[in-house]
Amino acid sequence: MDRDTRCVLSWDVVAERTSQALQACLERAPQAKQYYSDAFPVYDTLYYGAPYEMRTDKQETYSVEAVNADLRHYLKRLARKSRCFSRRMHALIRNLQLFVYCYNQRQLMK
Repeated sequence: MDRDTRCVLSWDVVAERTSQALQACLERAPQAKQYYSDAFPVYDTLYYGAPYEMRTDKQETYSVEAVNADLRHYLKRLARKSRCFSRRMHALIRNLQLFVYCYNQRQLMK
């Protein structure tokens, strides 16, 4: 997330949050001046190339949590696994591409 524009800078669809998958997503994003994350253990193993701080509170990660809530709200396939889910990974990726594009356009218009 970009703090100024609140745009999504990088995302990925993965079956499991491994350090390799998260590092690849981090490398695709533009370099930031500062990085924050919640206390998920894998985040501590990544190379950021800038100052990094792990937080147990939501003071610095609330904007990411807000986008996660919007994803679950607008893309029902992410709301409940038992009712709505993607049968094909490609379908989920295309839905997320469209969501991120529209979300970023909305953020830039504000």
